[in-house]
Amino acid sequence: MGLTSNTVLALAVLSAVLLFTGTVWQWPRLARRGWRPVGGRVGLLLATQVALFAAVGLAANQTFGFYASWADLFGQEKDQGVVVDHTPGDGGPLEVVGTRRVPGAGGVRSWSGGRIQQVGIVGRTTRIATPAYVYLPPEYFQPRYRTRTFPAAVVLTGYPGTASALVEKLHYPRTALELARAGRTQPMILVMLRPTVAPPRDTECVDIPGGPQTESFFARDLPDALRTHYRVSDKPGGLGIIGNSTGGYCALKIAMHHPDVYAAGAGLSAYYKAPIDATTGDLFQGNKELRNRADLWWCLEHEPAPDTSLLVTSSRSGESNHKDTLRFVERVKATGRTGISSIILESGGHNFNTWRREIPATLQWIGERLNAR
Repeated sequence: MGLTSNTVLALAVLSAVLLFTGTVWQWPRLARRGWRPVGGRVGLLLATQVALFAAVGLAANQTFGFYASWADLFGQEKDQGVVVDHTPGDGGPLEVVGTRRVPGAGGVRSWSGGRIQQVGIVGRTTRIATPAYVYLPPEYFQPRYRTRTFPAAVVLTGYPGTASALVEKLHYPRTALELARAGRTQPMILVMLRPTVAPPRDTECVDIPGGPQTESFFARDLPDALRTHYRVSDKPGGLGIIGNSTGGYCALKIAMHHPDVYAAGAGLSAYYKAPIDATTGDLFQGNKELRNRADLWWCLEHEPAPDTSLLVTSSRSGESNHKDTLRFVERVKATGRTGISSIILESGGHNFNTWRREIPATLQWIGERLNAR
């Protein structure tokens, strides 16, 4: 049974309840002196505490999607293998390894809600390999749209995050489908993945000297892979990028650094400067230019304003980035060139429930800024 299985969670909760009940029931019998009664009390208390901790931990993981599997929890990646030919010019940069329906889409026909493809992507220039999920709207398969290209939005998790949480917990494909059916946004392709393309390291979407070239992957290799395999618009304004938390910082930075590639970037609960901590290691290797470019405040102050559109979100109560987000909005407005929008909730923490409240408006916003053909 998997780490995110409802059965595992139910068993953990049941174990905690049974152990608590057993402790209360057996306590009078174990109240005597002696090493056996004392050992029994210690054992029951310890087992109950472990069961309670496991139940709470599993529930938190179900809610926030920190780890996708037991192997992921213990630091051992266990993604399905994808055979990719790395010879230049041979083989494609994107391989489809599975297809399924959109959760909660409904409809009589199997694919009336579009399709979700599980894919493996290998960057032609960076050689970064990462799994992803690609949502293709129902229009993509309809005969009348067979010559049409579609706008696409790259969607990033936080750190460590799991790509499957974007489908199962944050409901991006289902929300995009519902909005398109209601006429509130255009049909678009969603490409959902982790910004952590070199796990377990948090690269903060930086081109690390002597390390993963993560920004180049998202700015060059990923768009090329998508256009090679799918009918993704190659017009200016055909691509956008969205992310939450770490992914939100990445989305804003990549849109600002590469406005010729991404016409819009949305950062949900984002921060505005790359941190340096135990998960990132030394990102810049003493390179001041790289450190400055990873600081969005510095970019707004010292670089030409990019011709792109940005969206930021926060909450007046519950989000630590509220003041920085308001300040970021004012800084961008002062450029007079970069578009800036915001979603500010009255209250909401740094969690899936808050982001689910922001995602419909975010998808509608980005759909209005992307071009198709």
